[in-house]
Amino acid sequence: MTPCARQGPIHVSARAAAFAALLVFAAHACARSDGTVEPRPAPAFTHESAQEWINSPPLSLADLRGHVVLIDFWAFECWNCYRSFPWLNDLAARLGPRGLRVVSVHTPEFERERDPARVAAKVREFGLDHPVMLDNDYSYWRALGNRYWPAFYLVDADGRVRAQFVGETHAGDRQATAIEREIERLLQEARG
Repeated sequence: MTPCARQGPIHVSARAAAFAALLVFAAHACARSDGTVEPRPAPAFTHESAQEWINSPPLSLADLRGHVVLIDFWAFECWNCYRSFPWLNDLAARLGPRGLRVVSVHTPEFERERDPARVAAKVREFGLDHPVMLDNDYSYWRALGNRYWPAFYLVDADGRVRAQFVGETHAGDRQATAIEREIERLLQEARG
C-alpha cells in the first residue's frame, strides 16, 4: 500500500477524523512511487512585481505554455536545496535547448531569508541563471500544497502538474534518474 492509499471505511475519533480530512486534502498532491501525480492545472504564479523576480521579468504560466517546466522550491539556508543545484543547473543546460524551463521559487524558512538582496546574492553564489520567484508570503507554496525544501514539480506543455519529487537530488542518483525520465516523457509528449 502506498502512503496515499486508503483501505476500507474509517471508524474514528475526532482526532482521527481530522487526520483523515488532512489526507483527503493532501491526496491531490500525493505522488505515486514513480513521482507522477493525477494531472491537475498548475496554479498561476502568485507574484507579479519585478521586485519579486530574479533573473527574469515576472512570468506567467501562459508565458511557458508549450514547454515542460520544472518548478523548484528552495530556501537559501537549506543545505539539501543548495546541494541539489549542481544537478539542477546541469539539467537546465542539457535539456533547456529541447524545451525544459526551470523556475525556482524561493520560499523562506527563516526570517533572514526574506531579504531579496540576500536571496539575489545566493542566486549569484549558486550560479542560478534561471528565473527565481520570491515567495515570501508562501502564497505559491500554499497554491501547490507544498510542504518540503527542496521540492520539484513537473508541469507539462499544457500547464498541468504531472509529477512531484522531494529531497536532495544529485546527478545519477535514483531520484535524478526518475525526474529525468519523466521530463523526457513530457518532452516527447510536447512534440506530439
